[in-house]
Amino acid sequence: MKDFKNKTVVITGGATGIGFSLAKRFGEEGANVVIGGLRADRLKQAEDELASVGVNARHLVSDVTKLGDVEALADFAWNAFGQVDAVVNNAGVISPPCSAIDTPIEDVRRIFDVNFYGVWHGVSVFGKRLIAQGKPAGIYNVGSENALFVAAPMCAAYVASKHAVLGLTEALRDELPEFIDVGLICPGFVRSEIGDPEMMAMGMDTDRFTAVVMEQIKNGEFFVVSHAYNRVRIDTRYDEIASAYDRYAPRYDADAEFDIRTLMARHAE
Repeated sequence: MKDFKNKTVVITGGATGIGFSLAKRFGEEGANVVIGGLRADRLKQAEDELASVGVNARHLVSDVTKLGDVEALADFAWNAFGQVDAVVNNAGVISPPCSAIDTPIEDVRRIFDVNFYGVWHGVSVFGKRLIAQGKPAGIYNVGSENALFVAAPMCAAYVASKHAVLGLTEALRDELPEFIDVGLICPGFVRSEIGDPEMMAMGMDTDRFTAVVMEQIKNGEFFVVSHAYNRVRIDTRYDEIASAYDRYAPRYDADAEFDIRTLMARHAE
């Protein structure tokens, strides 16, 4: 979507960090903003701060791990502004560093409940309504550089949850009608309240990050990227994959014989 003037954007985890900064960006573009989150006091503070810079904002306490809360957030947004034009599934959490084999399964489930199932709830609830609405719209899921490679050691649950968001978002791009834009926002290390304050202070300035993000959203990009050095990590991963194929599964004539998409297309004929 190139134009957000008089549009309505819903942002989960919108009271602080990337979510709050994106709320300001969309507001600067003339959008109405609805922010959701767990802490009523921080949501009210965020709404007041947005109003002070001219953003027409509303808030609702909501927990993305609960499907009913996400349905209520959608109802609230449509009732407040009569339409929703975009949703940013931004809410996320991390856990203390721990090896994969030692991470308590309860911590893994907590991470996935927010980072993956919370996004899935947003995609499902808002996706159905945006299709029914039948107008140009957008769904933007906040992944991470950890959706593209392992950026953070000793954080396997977090990394796995963000890889799952990548898979969901790529599938969504294939499935939704063309009038709905889909984007995967891939933050690198950005200042927020998600982790240790001393550590997080070393990240990229949040408003600097969202300025880069907004440009890409308006240009209809799928991969919404930021931190330039990530190319080193990405190239290392995909060079290793390509090398494995070159050595053990090199291309050959008619090698699409077992390609699943090719076979499905033939089967559908």
